[in-house]
Amino acid sequence: MKQDPNLHYLDNAATTMVSPEVAQVVSDALLRYWANPSSLYSPGVETGMELNRARSAIAKTLGCKSSELFFTGSGSEGNNMAMLGAVRSKTFGKRIVVSGFEHASVDKPAKRLREEGYDVVFVAPEADGTLNVDKMLAEVNKNTILVSCMLVNNETGARNDVERLAAEVKKINNRCAVHVDAVQAWMRIPIKLKNIDTLTVSGHKIHAPKGIGALYVNEKYFQTFSPPYIGGEQEREKRPGTENLPYAMGMAEAAKRLSSNMAARNAHIRALNQRLRDGLAAFPEIIINSPADAVPEVLNFSEMVINSQTMLNHLSTRGIYISTGSACDKGAKSHTLEAMGLDSRRVNTAIRVSFCGDNTEEDVDAFLNGLEDGMKVLQRLR
Repeated sequence: MKQDPNLHYLDNAATTMVSPEVAQVVSDALLRYWANPSSLYSPGVETGMELNRARSAIAKTLGCKSSELFFTGSGSEGNNMAMLGAVRSKTFGKRIVVSGFEHASVDKPAKRLREEGYDVVFVAPEADGTLNVDKMLAEVNKNTILVSCMLVNNETGARNDVERLAAEVKKINNRCAVHVDAVQAWMRIPIKLKNIDTLTVSGHKIHAPKGIGALYVNEKYFQTFSPPYIGGEQEREKRPGTENLPYAMGMAEAAKRLSSNMAARNAHIRALNQRLRDGLAAFPEIIINSPADAVPEVLNFSEMVINSQTMLNHLSTRGIYISTGSACDKGAKSHTLEAMGLDSRRVNTAIRVSFCGDNTEEDVDAFLNGLEDGMKVLQRLR
């Protein structure tokens, strides 16, 4: 996919490059399927049929029914729909339990709900970046209306045992809704929907365009689920607005392409991750922040001597693109690393490298060479 050999893009957790094949599907759809999919004349009916095909293709990768999948404009919108829809649907209590290192699209709605009078409990991750499921379960009671936990953390790649969490939550309180942000997990690790009520995925993390995502809503939860949208019949009245068919088709095409070679891609990315870890071992100052069992797509570490943004700028001049954390935080200190209780130097020198299947050994080597150069020439922290 990469055209420029001097470009070393290693920030795939922020977004991925749109694949040419997906771009072609989108381009063709923009011209061919121009009609409103809700219209009853033949071009509209044809467009509606294509929308259903795209929905079915994505649902297949999640192991759900197509009727349980709703297109959104992004993973962030889906998270907001799930959070705010849960509190409108569940009126028997006021408690909400959320992991303490969620993406802002879950964290901020939870904080807003706390301001509105809900009893919101944030369960911080451990210092090693893992989440103690037992600590989350200890906060769940008969008044808990929502538990939300991401499947893969976007900053460290930490995996959370949402399968066990959801099962145990339902044993404690089967009326409680369970939401999972799977944006960083989809097409990377298997997703099991048992005991999960809502789950979000996003197109631009899998080489589809930005501006398209999907929200899974369990069919048993559908009748009471009430997101805060009105004004249209689209998406079974859960997300009004004329559907973005070209992008939905692009998302479906990307999902189909990735699902066909997940094992080979996983092995390739694991090898790149190990190559990076081996290279970082040459720097005695570096501390790895990602848990040992993190997904191989993400490796977070602190180099402990150069401010993160300074290092990022240095690498950018060499065509090497990484990040210091979540792109949605726009350069702010890492929400996840602070939640882990790491000291300020470790937070301020953190770097996130994130891979996709298109990355190469040359990308890793270029990064390591750029990092070594930066450690030699940049102004060190006192």
